Amino acid sequence: MTTRTRTPTPPTRTSEMVVEDDEGTILLVDSVATRPKGERPGSIRTLVGMPAYNEEAYIAKTVLGARQHADAVLVVDDGSTDETVPIAEALGAIVVRHETNKGYGGALQTIFTTARDLGAEELVIIDARHDPAEIPRLLTELRAGNDVVLPAADPESGFGAYGKRAIEAVLAGGTFDAGVLVADPGLKVAGVRSGSPAAEPRYRGKRIAVVVPAYNEEKLIQGTLDGIPDFVSRVYVVNDASIDMTGAIIDDYAHYNPRVVPIHQNLNQGPGAAVISGYSRALSDGIDVVATMDGDGQMDPQYLSKFLDPVIDGKCDFTLGNRLSSPEYRGRMSKWRFFGNAMLTFLTKIASGYWSMMDPQNGYTAISRRALESIEFKDMYPRYGYLNDRLVRLNIHGFRIQNIAHPAKYGNEKSTIKYGRYIVRVSNLLLRTFLRRLKMKYVILSFHPLVLFYLFGSILSAIGVVGGAITLWEKLVWGYPVLFVHGALSMLAFMMGVMFLSFAMLFDTVAERQGYGWY
Repeated sequence: MTTRTRTPTPPTRTSEMVVEDDEGTILLVDSVATRPKGERPGSIRTLVGMPAYNEEAYIAKTVLGARQHADAVLVVDDGSTDETVPIAEALGAIVVRHETNKGYGGALQTIFTTARDLGAEELVIIDARHDPAEIPRLLTELRAGNDVVLPAADPESGFGAYGKRAIEAVLAGGTFDAGVLVADPGLKVAGVRSGSPAAEPRYRGKRIAVVVPAYNEEKLIQGTLDGIPDFVSRVYVVNDASIDMTGAIIDDYAHYNPRVVPIHQNLNQGPGAAVISGYSRALSDGIDVVATMDGDGQMDPQYLSKFLDPVIDGKCDFTLGNRLSSPEYRGRMSKWRFFGNAMLTFLTKIASGYWSMMDPQNGYTAISRRALESIEFKDMYPRYGYLNDRLVRLNIHGFRIQNIAHPAKYGNEKSTIKYGRYIVRVSNLLLRTFLRRLKMKYVILSFHPLVLFYLFGSILSAIGVVGGAITLWEKLVWGYPVLFVHGALSMLAFMMGVMFLSFAMLFDTVAERQGYGWY
């Protein structure tokens, strides 16, 4: 598909356009701003080129900042679906539109081609992650006799200045590769120290990150990333050894959006392992609250603030999505899927001790840094059972959780979960984690008599069931007369076991309401 170049034409009257940038500042833009100086081919000395894809939150500040240091600003729109193009045009930028997304490399190629066609002598590449105030540093070094100038601290960031010889070298090679240009003995390359990075986005004063595990989500991952709110500081997209184009799409997206941090797993380890990788990176980066959101488009990013607010307000340390609260929110969830979720919800209530918890198989969550630093998440179950395992670990340390109702979204995703085998496997996991919770929380860290109630209740219930089964076997198979004493004792043992278990669960619910533990 060919590109289409659009340049703003001088209107006959003035008007104003209101644009809100990423910092919430309202810019009043004169939409009849004079045509960029040197817009005619052959009259441009300095051109700033910006690849853009859905950058409506950043484009205004970047274009306005770049115009202060250049004769013209070129925006190559790579198939945006937001207001990137109208904003850029209103600000007097030259706009080249790709009708379809060609990727970051394709956008750069268009920038270099257009720079040559416009007769530019100097080309500066910039995007939303870069500060336009750094442009003079690059140009000073370029005008000192260099062909390529790159930030010394991060030469592969995409930010750089290129002279005419470098522009021709790129076009002669057919692709843009800063590494090749640096290695070209015919080009003189220099590096400059950059100033302070731009301020990071925050939500209510907190640094927010979203971990997105992704496996073979080439059709859905871009839409998921597009919807993540601008107040998120980091988006850790964990490619779990996908065999489709998921990894390439993530890498390309990261070039446009500085918040996106690709993490590639060499081997497929499961969604739990992917989340663990994201958690580890978030802790090392000093993130305050970390959300998780699947890459299949089922979680609506518009609800993210509802997950963050209770954690930031100190009401809890973990929020968990709940799609089961109403038929409306369940949406098109199949009856079999709902039955499986309901069964696992009940079993997870027992195993985790969070009796008010709903929908434990929901991957839409948010967790505080305090909780992440306390729980041993690095050995968390790596597969889909990690959702249940995580809840048990949180309960051991007494962290409070809160359900967040949100609608389910089902589109073109295809679940790979085989619920029959999955329920059996996770049930075994829940039994092990349940025993670990009792040992750690109610024996080692502190003592509570509910352990004894669970113990005696389980033994007596088992005796009652086994005794009853033997009595029925003797009657139905061997033809023995049913002995009243055997049957009565079995029934009594079972009823006493159920009573003990009921008291144990009652004590467990009281402990939950009281925030029993380390909270």
